[in-house]
Amino acid sequence: MALTLYRRGRIWNYRGKVGPVGKRRSFRGSCKTTNKDIAARQIAEIEDRYWKGHFDGPAAILTFAQAARMYRAAGKSARFLDKVEDHFGQTLVKDISEGAIQLMAKELYPTATGASLNRMAVAVAQAVINHAAKSKLCSRISVGRYKIDAKIKDPATLEWITAFRAHANQRVGALALFMYLTGARIGEALAVMPADLNLPARTVKIKESKQSKERVSHLPVPLVAALANLELVEGRGVFGYDRSTALRNAWEAAIERAGIKRLTPHSCRHGFATGLLRRGVDVVTVAWLGGWKSPHQVLKTYGHANKNPMLTDLLIDTPRAHGIADSVESIVKTGT
Repeated sequence: MALTLYRRGRIWNYRGKVGPVGKRRSFRGSCKTTNKDIAARQIAEIEDRYWKGHFDGPAAILTFAQAARMYRAAGKSARFLDKVEDHFGQTLVKDISEGAIQLMAKELYPTATGASLNRMAVAVAQAVINHAAKSKLCSRISVGRYKIDAKIKDPATLEWITAFRAHANQRVGALALFMYLTGARIGEALAVMPADLNLPARTVKIKESKQSKERVSHLPVPLVAALANLELVEGRGVFGYDRSTALRNAWEAAIERAGIKRLTPHSCRHGFATGLLRRGVDVVTVAWLGGWKSPHQVLKTYGHANKNPMLTDLLIDTPRAHGIADSVESIVKTGT
């Protein structure tokens, strides 16, 4: 038995069963076309893919679009997936090479940094394919990453936050303090709803944009006061902004009025990690508090050698060495 075409309105649809006796598989769907010849070619391709999979295994017919649907159905994060799926679409996974994925990243985001190419394209495609590989539908793939610019950026400090808030509007000032004291990413902060706040308990529920989970963060007293003074609007985020020009303009205007160093909102998250590490909080705890994937990620991003040769005096425990140790501050990289 083969698939047959029929019309529903003007659109051609197909239905039927394909396969050997006792193992036939039912198919039904829309060809999404009014042209019968195109529809006929579509059902011929469906039958051809079935038989290839029957004789040669699932890898012979698995497309990237199918793998992407499986990935979403498993509850995996679909952030940035749409563009990658549109690019590869019906391409067979077995025909997608490391080079094809790297080229795709450049085509989708020609002006992006290496870190952005890795996060928004390379890692996405690799994750989808390797998820299908866990079900034995294809082979795993390993993809080399683009080089990441190791340029060091300054983290926000409490002094910077204080100066910024003195010249910012109430919402933007509270947003900066929130990111600095909770380690929230800008997207996570903007997604906080009034229902996520528990000011009496001094807690906030943060939906993690990278890990597809939630964490509950503590709210220091100054942050509770800043949030309590905001006029909350039902149905909108606590800070009342999205990733809009209005937020960028308000942020830049506050920096200009304060006459302080130009830092991005993400510098507040840098300041959170840097401040805790400099105060002796261990890297495992910092990773947990800020929602980093692993302590290794925090260490790789924020841990950097202090190139002071006199630190070897610490090995003989001299008074001078203690003075050196007291003055040591880590040099902090940018990163997540």
